[in-house]
Amino acid sequence: MAVLAVAVAMVVGGTALVLGLRTELSNDVRDAARARAREVARVIEAGRGVPVLRVTDPDEEFVQVVAADGTVVAASANVRGRPAFADLRPGGTAAVDTPLDEDPFLVVAVGARDGGRELVVLDGRTPAGVAEATATVTRFLLIGLPVVLVLAAAATWTAVGRTLGRVARAESAQRRFVSDASHELRTPVATLRQHAEVALAHPDRADTGALAGTVREEAVRMQRLVDDLLLLARADERAAGGVRRPVDLDDLVLEEVRRLRAAAAAPAVDSTGVGAARVTGDEEALRRLVRNLGENAARYARGRVAFALGDGGDGWVRLVVEDDGPGVPPADRQRVFDRFVRLDEARVRDDGGGGAGLGLAIVAEVARAHRGTVAVERAAAGSGDAGSGDAGLGGAGLGGVGLGGARFVVTLPSGERN
Repeated sequence: MAVLAVAVAMVVGGTALVLGLRTELSNDVRDAARARAREVARVIEAGRGVPVLRVTDPDEEFVQVVAADGTVVAASANVRGRPAFADLRPGGTAAVDTPLDEDPFLVVAVGARDGGRELVVLDGRTPAGVAEATATVTRFLLIGLPVVLVLAAAATWTAVGRTLGRVARAESAQRRFVSDASHELRTPVATLRQHAEVALAHPDRADTGALAGTVREEAVRMQRLVDDLLLLARADERAAGGVRRPVDLDDLVLEEVRRLRAAAAAPAVDSTGVGAARVTGDEEALRRLVRNLGENAARYARGRVAFALGDGGDGWVRLVVEDDGPGVPPADRQRVFDRFVRLDEARVRDDGGGGAGLGLAIVAEVARAHRGTVAVERAAAGSGDAGSGDAGLGGAGLGGVGLGGARFVVTLPSGERN
């Protein structure tokens, strides 16, 4: 439909262009013929008699001075001795056939008085130039319009195809998001309802403390899930950046290190590779990014987690979080950042409400909102010190400690660069 509309508009516009060009050029020919006829008439009326009539191009122009009875009084050399080519009253215009050319000539008539005689000056010109110009423009249009239509069709097809593709993907993602969110919320709600129904059915057997603990755990899980959903919703609305100001990222990392060390059954946390680094962004969103990476590493670690942070001096800050767990299979290293993705579906979720599959999705969204990236790879096995090696981090000196598990690398613009 878009191409058809463009085609109709271009055909109408092209037709109007050709007709307008033909009219304008014809008017130019008519005006030039009338101007010369008037000049001849002024000479006659000045009392100097009929002048010698000359034309610039004998094959395309002629001039005749005709008396009232149709007699040719004077003529240009190329039509001398020929009868009048037109019988026109002063001010008239006509297209007439002449022996000078196969195409009709445009003839204009201008009145003149020579003493007591009424004369008519006929100036004729061929409109061949008009026909040639319009034919040339028409040929260009006939060649150019299909090309433009093909280009317009390709551009329209591509643009509309992509836009419908984005809409379809957005709708699919929205439906999947709502479905997954409903599923995740259904579990704690069902747990709360089940315990409440048991307590109501057997009030004498209900353990108030156990019931309160269950309600608290599921409420925390629901609160965590709702907070994550709200953060992702803000990210979808391009509002994940929040209020941006200078943030000392090393303070947030060390804060997460202290939190993990204080947790029950916490793994050993190595922070010797954490150096000073400043970024510009939303402090709360960046705190969530660091916390989610720390919780993910602690959840899968067998016994050790390591943090490394540094500003490479190349305009980028790099944060590395490693664990000694099973790692992420290469086939899942992109999918792991999708929403509601859990690589280990059989894992029992912890008390903090983790396991909904939103933690790493939030990490990816926060990094993207801060014009950064996040990637996961396999940590090299070894026992080096934090900060050893390079591992292709652009000279940041953040090779990690070689725990052999998952290695998450977040790259953010440095707050120290202009």
